[in-house]
Amino acid sequence: MPADRSAIDSKREMTAVVSRNGESDDADEILTGRGCLRMKWLSPRGFYYAVGRRKFIEFIVLSAFLLFFYLPLLNLFMLAFADKYEAPALFPQEWGFKWWDYVLGQKSLVSSIALSFTIAIVSTLVSMCICIPAAYALARFSFPGRKLFFLSFLLSDAFPKMGLYIAIGIIFYKLHLIGTFLGVVIIHILNSIMFMTWIPANAFRSIHRQQEESARDAGAGPFRTFMTVTFPLALPGIIVATLFTFLGSLEEAQGTLLVGFPQYKTMPVEMYGIIMQYATTAGPVFSIILMIPTVIVLFLMRRYLSPDTIANGFKMK
Repeated sequence: MPADRSAIDSKREMTAVVSRNGESDDADEILTGRGCLRMKWLSPRGFYYAVGRRKFIEFIVLSAFLLFFYLPLLNLFMLAFADKYEAPALFPQEWGFKWWDYVLGQKSLVSSIALSFTIAIVSTLVSMCICIPAAYALARFSFPGRKLFFLSFLLSDAFPKMGLYIAIGIIFYKLHLIGTFLGVVIIHILNSIMFMTWIPANAFRSIHRQQEESARDAGAGPFRTFMTVTFPLALPGIIVATLFTFLGSLEEAQGTLLVGFPQYKTMPVEMYGIIMQYATTAGPVFSIILMIPTVIVLFLMRRYLSPDTIANGFKMK
C-alpha cells in the first residue's frame, strides 16, 4: 500500500508539472512506458522538462563545445580514408587507403621520422641539462626583478614565431649555423626554454627548505642533497616539462624549415611539402601520423601524473 500511494503521488506531481506547461493532454503518454522515454529523450521539450532548465542549458553548451572540438577531427579522419572527395559533397565518393599507401611509400618518410625523434631526444636532453639548474637557482635565490625575469621566458611565445626565427636566422648566418644539425637543435632548445624553466622552477619552489636542511644536518653534501631529496620530490614537475619539450620538438617546423632546410627535413617539414602537392588528401594522413606520439604521451601523463601536478607547474609564485 505505501508503495502504491507513493506511485500515485509521483504521478500527480508529474501531471501537475506537465499541466503548468500546457501539456495536460499528453500527461498520460508521458507517464507511461514508451511514451515517457520518447518525450524525455527524443522530444526537446520533454527532455527540457525531464532534466530541468539548468541541466538543459548545460547540455546545449556542452554539445556545442563537443561539436566545435570533434567535428574537425572527424573531418580529418574522414579525409584520411577518402580515395576520392570532391567539394561540396558532405562525404567522400570513394573510401580506401590510397593516400596512406602514398604517404607511407615515400622514401623520405622513414628518414624524416628518425630525424625528428633524434632531434627531439637530443634537444630535450640538452635543454634539461641547461634549464633544470637554472630553474633551481630561480626557485631558491631571491633578487630584485625575479618575477619580471621569470615572465621574460614567455617572450618566445608572446611574439610571432617567424619574426623571431628571421632575427635568429640572421645571427645563425653570421655564425655559419645555417644548414647544420647544431643550428636546428639550438632552435628547438629555444622553443623549450619556457617549459623547461617555468615548470621545474615551480616544482622546486614547492619543496620546503627544511627537508634539504635536514639532509645536510645528517651529513649530506649539497649535490647529494639535491639528488636524494630535492630532485626526487620535484621529479613529477620535471617529467611534465620534459614531455612538453619533447612534444614541442616533434611538432616544430618553422624554425627547422628556416635554419635546417633542405639538409634537415623533419617530419613536420616533410608534411608541409606533401600538403603543397595534395592539400586535401595526403595532408590528413600525415596529421594523424603526427598525432600518434602526442596521444601516447598524453595518455601516459594522464595515467601516471595527477592533474594537480600539471596545473601547479604553470603557477607563478
